[in-house]
Amino acid sequence: MAYWLMKSEPNCFSIDDLAARPDQTAGWDGVRNYQVRNMFRDQMRIGDQAFFYHSSCAVPGIVGIMRIVSDAYPDPTQFDPRADHYDPKSTPEHPRWLQVDVKFECKFARPVTLATLRAHQERLKGLQVLQPGNRLSVTPVREDHWHYILQLAS
Repeated sequence: MAYWLMKSEPNCFSIDDLAARPDQTAGWDGVRNYQVRNMFRDQMRIGDQAFFYHSSCAVPGIVGIMRIVSDAYPDPTQFDPRADHYDPKSTPEHPRWLQVDVKFECKFARPVTLATLRAHQERLKGLQVLQPGNRLSVTPVREDHWHYILQLAS
């Protein structure tokens, strides 16, 4: 099993939105970065776990956990001209962008804020969300970091 951190702006899609979905499952759509697309395709597997991270908000941080419940497949928003993430160069025959389905597992009683993660930077050395200039919306999380962050959440 691998571990991930997946960012979403809560005004666009929050952990509460995921929890409210039928079967508490949704496609993680709208990713338009080739490195992340390749992670979906080549590294992410059914059963992996991911931290749900609220970004671009007043208090960014990890707010809960979700599980990967599908293999990567073409993101349908790339084909829809009305969608925010439409890509006119992508076709159903040659899709550029992928998504995976995620399922809600739990919401933390209190978020593990970015400030908290930074305060534990020595112990979380190498955690990509703490790296200067990191803009990826999906990043791998080492197993030791995963367990340490779970301790911070409890």
